[in-house]
Amino acid sequence: MPEPLRALALKHREPLKFAAVGGTAFLVDNTVFYGLKLTFLEPKPVTAKIIAVLVATIVSYVLNREWSFRTRGGRERRHEAALFFLVSGVGLVLSSAPLWISRYVFRLETPEVSLLTQEIADFMSAQIIGTLIAMVFRFWALRKWVFPDEKTESGGVRPAPTPDSTSTSGGQR
Repeated sequence: MPEPLRALALKHREPLKFAAVGGTAFLVDNTVFYGLKLTFLEPKPVTAKIIAVLVATIVSYVLNREWSFRTRGGRERRHEAALFFLVSGVGLVLSSAPLWISRYVFRLETPEVSLLTQEIADFMSAQIIGTLIAMVFRFWALRKWVFPDEKTESGGVRPAPTPDSTSTSGGQR
């Protein structure tokens, strides 16, 4: 990788990893959503979306915990998982709300509109708008509450250790 691009990637590695995990979860979400919506949950697209988001959330937790935010946190695993799923619950509401509004407020469903219009509206509302809203919220909330930077006893952020730093007064500069 060219040096300027490498430096930029290293500087923004956490959001890039979060985006890669999000892309994986997006694929899981789409696969489960359309698998359910086009088969036995055809009359219940919001239920299909909720199930899809739940499955994608489990995948997302494991990948974020073990890769994206591996160097953050320090909480007990059960507490961390509970916070993750609480934040993801809010994300579930945020990602499902545009589909619910599209279907039940704007009535973008058959027979009110064509099947093609319904499917385009479902995709745009659930898979694009809902996913983007939930993604922004999750990134902010996961960094703030679930995988925060460790704090020093005085409440300040502990500086990241560097290979050349010397140990003074408890390891702080």
